[in-house]
Amino acid sequence: MATVFPPTGSQASLGGHQSWSREALETLILAWPLILTNLVELALTTTNLILVGELGSQAIAAVTLANNLFFFFAIIGLGVVTAVAPMVASALGAGDDSGRDIRRTVQQGLWTSLIVSIPGLACLMNGEWIMLHLGQNPAIAAQATEYLSGLAWSLPAFIGYIALRSAAAAMGQPRAALWSALAGIIINAVLAWGLAFGHLGLPALGVSGPGIATTIATWIFFLLLAAFLAFSRPFRRYRLFQDLWRPDWQRLWQIFRLGVPIAVTLAFEVTVFNAAAFLMGRIGETDLAAHGIAIQIASISFMVPLGLGQAATVRVGLAYGAGDKHAISRSGWTAYVLGVGFMCAAAAFMLIAPHLLIGRFIDLADPVNADVVARASLFLIFAGLFQITDGAQVVAAGMLRGLHDTVIPMLFAAIGYWVAGLPLGILLGFHFGWGGAGIWAGLVSGLTAVAILMTMRWLRRDRLKPAT
Repeated sequence: MATVFPPTGSQASLGGHQSWSREALETLILAWPLILTNLVELALTTTNLILVGELGSQAIAAVTLANNLFFFFAIIGLGVVTAVAPMVASALGAGDDSGRDIRRTVQQGLWTSLIVSIPGLACLMNGEWIMLHLGQNPAIAAQATEYLSGLAWSLPAFIGYIALRSAAAAMGQPRAALWSALAGIIINAVLAWGLAFGHLGLPALGVSGPGIATTIATWIFFLLLAAFLAFSRPFRRYRLFQDLWRPDWQRLWQIFRLGVPIAVTLAFEVTVFNAAAFLMGRIGETDLAAHGIAIQIASISFMVPLGLGQAATVRVGLAYGAGDKHAISRSGWTAYVLGVGFMCAAAAFMLIAPHLLIGRFIDLADPVNADVVARASLFLIFAGLFQITDGAQVVAAGMLRGLHDTVIPMLFAAIGYWVAGLPLGILLGFHFGWGGAGIWAGLVSGLTAVAILMTMRWLRRDRLKPAT
């Protein structure tokens, strides 16, 4: 069968005999700003969840629902424009010294951001109708809509920011996105606090306040990153925004061809967690609030292997563009070991100190919260169990994207999450009476299945033709 390695033309030197320790260092240098950027982006919704915690468990449940609905559409858009990273990395690895290929990809990545955000925004503006038709409590759905009405307008800026961040990372400058995101999280925290409770002379808008704050912050860090890429020395020579309004249909199609399978893969994963949240809502407010806390904690640790997977896409993509078979193997396995190793430590911490983590979101001493704390502690046991396989699947997916291999991983995600994971969760949760614990058991099973399939795909990369 055809090999995954392209013909070697103009190659970037990646050091075919570079040591594993040097590769680990290069991966960490690239990954740490990506990890911090992921954490900062997650901190937007985490900050909002912590703030509304002061408004009660119903507010936590409402924001959990709204965040799940928002991120369904955000992840689809994010997935499509994530194609910018392997495309830019491959161009650099193949020796695109003029920058024309890179410029075409970045510009059409921004056009793609606008295209995919429009239907998502339209759906989010009808969020209450969607939630009610998914069987959610009308009072919680109404409160979630208040929050979502402000948050929805951040979608175009968020997807555009991801496109620019992907390009910056592929060009070896991931810190550019980090600094802009850090500015955004500070602005979000201050504005969310002020708008939620009426501080700083701002109106007290309750649940809707943090949503508005996040939209303002997201547009600010998108514009900051765009300005940095336009005027800073490392990027100036690429003229990334020159003739931005000129369409390039061929490159736009290439981004969609590579990015849509990535988006569908992420959508399969995200929607299974969305479905879990909506199923929790059918079980009860306590389980939904506890699920929101536990999943937010698990999401924080997930940002580390996610960043390592993004770094793997770039490192493997550079080697792929240069046709360096040994560098491809070394880059992929290095990121994989680092990601899984970190998640082993995260799992141990969740199992050993659940109350320490839960206490960041809700008052442990308040008797009113006792049931939520108890359920969240139980859910964290399951979250600890799936840490290792969650890390393995996301890093392996990043490795495969570096090879422009996205279609088969998409099918793996469909099988793992929607054939193995969710049906088992529903069976255990509702038929066997496990409740929320059954839903989480299904999530563990789905992530484990995907991790095994993705890793097996990587092991067979020399014998498989990339399906793009």
